[in-house]
Amino acid sequence: MLDYQRRGTVPEKHHIVFDRPDGKGVYYEECITRRGFDGAYAILYHAFPTTDDGAVRKTTRGWSAPIAANFEDQTLRRRLFDANKVPRGGQMLDCRIPVMFNCDLVMLLANPTQSDDAYFTNGDGDELVYVYAGSGKLESSFGWLPFKEGDYVWIPKGVIHRWHLEGEGHSFLVMEARKELRIPTQFRNATGQLKMDAPYCHRDFVRPEGMAWEPSQGAGGPHTVVYKVRDKFSERTMPHHPLDIVGWDGTMYPVAFPILKFQPRIGQIHLPPTAHMTFAGEGFIVCSFVPRVTDFHPKAIPCPYPHTSVDCDEVLLYIRGNFTSRKGVGPGCMSLHPMGVPHGPHPGAYERSIGSERTDELAVMVDTFVPLDITANALALETPEYHDTWKIQPK
Repeated sequence: MLDYQRRGTVPEKHHIVFDRPDGKGVYYEECITRRGFDGAYAILYHAFPTTDDGAVRKTTRGWSAPIAANFEDQTLRRRLFDANKVPRGGQMLDCRIPVMFNCDLVMLLANPTQSDDAYFTNGDGDELVYVYAGSGKLESSFGWLPFKEGDYVWIPKGVIHRWHLEGEGHSFLVMEARKELRIPTQFRNATGQLKMDAPYCHRDFVRPEGMAWEPSQGAGGPHTVVYKVRDKFSERTMPHHPLDIVGWDGTMYPVAFPILKFQPRIGQIHLPPTAHMTFAGEGFIVCSFVPRVTDFHPKAIPCPYPHTSVDCDEVLLYIRGNFTSRKGVGPGCMSLHPMGVPHGPHPGAYERSIGSERTDELAVMVDTFVPLDITANALALETPEYHDTWKIQPK
């Protein structure tokens, strides 16, 4: 996924006897693998067997599956949703609401107010969570991962975890990759190291530290693990702590990446949005717009040029700053510009940007290559008049 890491105590080789230090048996190996056994993997060592669980049962935990809204106005138009209207309350495990989706990606919003009281593992895909507001720690089989406002938190598929919130006012954008999330291939050299001209380096990523479980804890803590597969939730109860890990190594583990660590590219004239690409999935990319110097050609037009992307839907979450290309758009607004519809700066913004030297905007963009469906949750957040804000008013 990113690079090789090792924590705790592990034996000298894979798949061999790993004796407990007290002489009372062995530790139990668990392999978490991608693409069968051909992709990234991690190996964890448990104090107890991982299969020693009770019956799997239905659960009322979790959130609703994404379902396309049945509404009359399905015209192809630009849309704007206000994420600030999402209700506050509940736990991250339960309070997410799906707003847009296709076969490759589900986008959800969540404003939790409580830490999770059970563990969760997503069997439907990797999660990339943008922390719009709030801070805390992610507890997982791989240890403790601190997060704060402005971080992306990347949780690989199948990793058992729970969110611990600190303070108040948490808001998250969740991107569930139905296949796989990755560092863009062009950012790596032949050895897998991030290249020197990549927009970030290995040092920019925050990795888990410590062990979430200590032998002195025994069986303390929650024993319930909630599973999601094919948008259906079930749960099982372990007779011991689910995170009974004494050590692990590998390349598949949760990480955090602060958006302001992204190193923006600039040019003489305006570069396409792919210059801001941060992560890639099957069928979509995630881009980070951060404060930067603008284009420096004497006749440059720093504002984005109008364009018709006939193969991409574009979603943009505005976080903060001066959004020079838009009017009536502020922090927490989330736009959808569907493929085939021309979009670009609002009237006057194109001209006003000439001569500017910096932009201070902060935003997360997602481009998908399959059209996105809108849920009823999204419609409840919509600003209906957004498409018409491009009309040039008569003088």
